[in-house]
Order: sequence, then C-alpha cells, then structure tokens
Amino acid sequence: MRSVRECAPKETHDSVSHGPRDHIGLSKTGAALWYVAPGRAEIREETLGPLTAGSVRVRALHGAISRGTEALVAAGKVPFSEFQRMRAPFMAGDFPFPVKYGYATVGTVEQGPAELQGRTVFSLHPHQTLFDIPAGAAVPIPVDVPASRAILAANMETALNAVWDADDGPFGRVAIVGAGVVGALTGYLCRELVQADVTLVDINPARTAVASALGLRFATPEQAPAECGLVFHASASAAGLATALDLAGDEATVIEMSWYGDTPVPVPLGGAFHSRRLKLVASQVGRVAPSHRRDWTHRRRLEKALSLLADGRLDALIELPVAFADLPTVLPRFLAPASGILCQRIDY
Repeated sequence: MRSVRECAPKETHDSVSHGPRDHIGLSKTGAALWYVAPGRAEIREETLGPLTAGSVRVRALHGAISRGTEALVAAGKVPFSEFQRMRAPFMAGDFPFPVKYGYATVGTVEQGPAELQGRTVFSLHPHQTLFDIPAGAAVPIPVDVPASRAILAANMETALNAVWDADDGPFGRVAIVGAGVVGALTGYLCRELVQADVTLVDINPARTAVASALGLRFATPEQAPAECGLVFHASASAAGLATALDLAGDEATVIEMSWYGDTPVPVPLGGAFHSRRLKLVASQVGRVAPSHRRDWTHRRRLEKALSLLADGRLDALIELPVAFADLPTVLPRFLAPASGILCQRIDY
C-alpha cells in the first residue's frame, strides 16, 4: 500500500509512442484512468495547461497495476478514516469515487529542464498518457534497467522498506507468506541483501515457478518450515496471517505488510502467541522505516529501489502487456481475487 510474459519487441530508453493527435511540444491533452464506481473505471481526457517553471512534461511508455491496493480502491473499500492518508502522489478526485489513482508510471520527458529532456523516468503518477509533474518527482531510470522493468519500482520500494522495518533481523530462516509481487520482491531482497535462507509460502503451487526464477525456496502452508526467526506476511488474508504467526519461532518477529481496507481481520493471538513472545510489526511504505529514517529521504529510497531492478530474473514477475485504452474493460478480471495476476504491465 502507498498513504504480461512472451517475447515482446525490444525496447530502449529512447523509444516514444505518440498518439495520432499528439506531437512533441504541441499536445495539451492527455487521457487518464478514473475509478468512478464500484467495479467500474473509465478513461477521461485531461487538459494540460502551459508547462510551469520547475516542472516536466512526461509522455507515458509503461505502467503497472498495483493489484492489492487498486482492487480495494476500485471496490470503494478505502475506510473513511484513511481518506487523507491513502491519497497517492498526484491523485485527483476524492475517495471513494471518482478518483484518478495509481503510482507506477514510466515515461519520457518531453519538456522541462535541459538535463531531463529525453530522459526515461519513473514517477509515482496515476495511469495517464501525458502529464506534468515537478521535476524533482521524475526519477531517472538507471541505464542498466529496462523501461519495461522499471514499472516494479513502487513495489520494490515497498519491499525494501519492509526489509528495513525488520531492522537487524534475525535474517537466518525467513518465511514470506504470500508470493505476490511484493512478497516475492521481499524474499528476493532478503536473499540478495542479507543472504537469508528464504522460503516463499503460498496456497497456489504455480508460484513455485516465481520462487525458482528468483532463486528462492517454495512451500505451501502445510509444507512451510517452522521455527522461523523472521516472517513477512503479504497475502492480505486472515488465513495467511494465521500461517505467518504459526511459522514464527520463539521471540520471532512477524512483519505485517498487508492492507485490508475496511475489511475486519481476525488475528489469532491465543495459542502460543504470548508464550513464544512474538512481535507483530506493521510495515507501510508511506514513511521511511525508523531504522533508516535519519539518513534516507523518500527520493533516495526510490532511487535505491530503481537500482535494485537491474536483475533480469525480476521479469518473471511481469505479465504480458495490456493496452492502456483497454483498461476499463479488462480491469475487473485483473483485479479479481482469483486472477493470479502478478505485475500487470500497461503499454501506452
């Protein structure tokens, strides 16, 4: 939460796709996805005024759907108490509807400061073909990270912050319950950054392929290793949270990464929870983890997340692309709980 896989044409950071009505430096309109009612979205025209000083105009290349959060937004399940805290950067409208929501867009800077013109950048911007943002909100993508993979940046940032929330671990035997995009990235970071023995745990055996691609172990809840010193929960289900607590060893920490919107969630704090002196810790990307807050800004953390996307194995998390214009039709299927979709890529 924040406050597709066959061969595709080769992409470069210099590629720009223009609609029939748009020309570099001339276009003053874009199109954006709006969630307008439970289960319904539409594309609306967006009028851009003259570019203001200190801003950049970005034409979108790729984007990503954040299934967990956007499914709750699309269903109108953001609690009233979180209407302000859940506002994403550059979001428009108000919860519950209509809202222009999203936070994973990669594009090319068409206008702005000379040092950014022509650069491929990542922005925490809703799904929109052309938009203006402050220059500081356009984060250049490292040359060794393809534009199509950079759409994982927001998810990688969430995973990085969760690993930081674990502070010093212990990073020995680690279980990640919920092998979606954020869970898989969290496991990847635990393996790559701190050399932990990581097992991805999920009720879907097909997630074995994801774990294998990232060099991780996989287990169903019944097969998962017990006595873990650190457990991350990212399944957004009460059953997953119960599994996470069951896998924790004495005085272990369970990092809760899921967000449930307005759905009540039972937490099994009986049994061995107290006798094992377990810790249940919330992780949320809206703030930099306390262990790094003194030295790290949000911008620096996002830059770090982008740099961590140079590994080609991470393409295993990205689904075959869907055209931006088709989003209102296909979103209900993508956001359905049983869809099995990982990171749904959008091509503009």
